[in-house]
Amino acid sequence: MTISADTHSDEYVIATTQRWLERVVIGLNLCPFARAVFARNQIRYIVSSADSQDLLLADLSSALSELQASDSERIDTVLLIHPHVLQDFFDYNQFLEQTDAALDELDLRGEIQIASFHPLYQFAGTAPDDIENCTNRSPYPMLHLLREHSVERAVAAYPDTAKIFERNIETLRELGHVGWLRLQD
Repeated sequence: MTISADTHSDEYVIATTQRWLERVVIGLNLCPFARAVFARNQIRYIVSSADSQDLLLADLSSALSELQASDSERIDTVLLIHPHVLQDFFDYNQFLEQTDAALDELDLRGEIQIASFHPLYQFAGTAPDDIENCTNRSPYPMLHLLREHSVERAVAAYPDTAKIFERNIETLRELGHVGWLRLQD
């Protein structure tokens, strides 16, 4: 489901992201906590028009501040989708250090955490085509901003969260590359 956003509207980018959430993240149960916030419409989708890392950092700071200031019943999590910058996974991965610095600069460490998704996501020690990389592959590069208290509450209610990653790998291995490609249709 990797898609170039050059000619797509923000609405299209959001609709594609929502479809990915429904079919992949929720449909395969890769994140057992996603269904509730999706169903309650508590996800804020922000499409960044940034075409540089500096502009993306500015958008990230704004999104972090917005999430912190908002009521969690209204906005519990934010997907900052940035289709015009950091298309290369190595550059994206390096940029994650700057996202941690942004959390520190805004004094939000321990209050908000950032998860990472990218169309070419690759875990250390894996080959680019290893199916387990798909657990973090999204249609566009994006940063997922999560409230720590929501994560803690979800983890407390879910038995053995440490096994989620292992289960996800098993799910994707059973699905295989052909099944993965079918989900992208």
